[in-house]
Amino acid sequence: MSGLNAGSASGALRRGWSAAVGDYAIAGGWCLRGEALIVGDAAGGVYAFDGKSGATTWERRGVHEGGVLAMAIHPGGTVFATAGQDSRVLIRSAAEGQVSRTIDVGTGWVENVAWSPDGRWLAASCSRQVRAYDADGEEVWRSDDHPSTVSAIAWSSAGELATACYGRVAFFDASTGEIRQKLEWQGSLVSMVLSPDGGIVVCGSQDNSVHFWRRATEEDSMMSGYPAKPSALAFDDTGTLLATGGGEAVTVWSFAGRGPEDTRPGVLEYHNQTVTTLAFARRAMRLASGGRDGAVVVWSIRKDGRGDPIGTAAVAGAVAELYWRRDGRALAALDAQGGVTAWRVSNT
Repeated sequence: MSGLNAGSASGALRRGWSAAVGDYAIAGGWCLRGEALIVGDAAGGVYAFDGKSGATTWERRGVHEGGVLAMAIHPGGTVFATAGQDSRVLIRSAAEGQVSRTIDVGTGWVENVAWSPDGRWLAASCSRQVRAYDADGEEVWRSDDHPSTVSAIAWSSAGELATACYGRVAFFDASTGEIRQKLEWQGSLVSMVLSPDGGIVVCGSQDNSVHFWRRATEEDSMMSGYPAKPSALAFDDTGTLLATGGGEAVTVWSFAGRGPEDTRPGVLEYHNQTVTTLAFARRAMRLASGGRDGAVVVWSIRKDGRGDPIGTAAVAGAVAELYWRRDGRALAALDAQGGVTAWRVSNT
């Protein structure tokens, strides 16, 4: 664990709290203006923890037969959606944990779920299809079959949904399901992130490369040479810096000026095993990274993508996800041993 003991923290990461769920902690997020952290696990349980103390507010075990696969917090922060291996999406109250809507999506695993930025639409992917629902959970449209299983979905704006699969990224009108744009490339796309304005699409590929398009011109570029599949991708909120995993180091590309083509990225080295998740804080040049080594690192990033570690901590298992609280003053980690850890983050 890069010289760290489980539970230790230093630098900008200050002592917070830790808790546990019933199995591999897969997905979660901050709710209720940061007053609660919601977590779903591989056993199908969903848990709510007090954001300050870590005390369990409520728990619901076995809500998804086979396990939770994805979670999406509504922009309003009072409800959230979970998706699972049981082909269902559940919309649930963050405060009490009560289900307000059960959606039967299809006959396969529901691997992705996402609310639109305005909270008006909920999208979910099941096998080769993506479906869109209104805020009450009523189906609005469903897509034709994609060329392969949908690997990722993301909202490019309140009115447009992007999907990735083998060979293409497609953009759908949120209200009609009409395809507005297709960006094609012969390869298996395993991850996707969009710039905040929706103008740049970045995908990690099965061939250990990062592929991206500028939508205005449909021009594409590729960054290759990663030791592993770049499944961890994150843009900062200006859309200038792109952080990528795909090995033990974090590689940060700058889209400023003529970049990132023909420029040298920042390379952030600390982890001694593959980086599994990345997250930028809002309105701050701070990046959090987590790895298979159980290490969590907060980096101070400069405009050229280079940076330095300013806070480190360790958890008991491989880091599954990292979530910044909206104010940037707290960071939560989920891990493969079912651990849930939150730290206070100082301004230093």
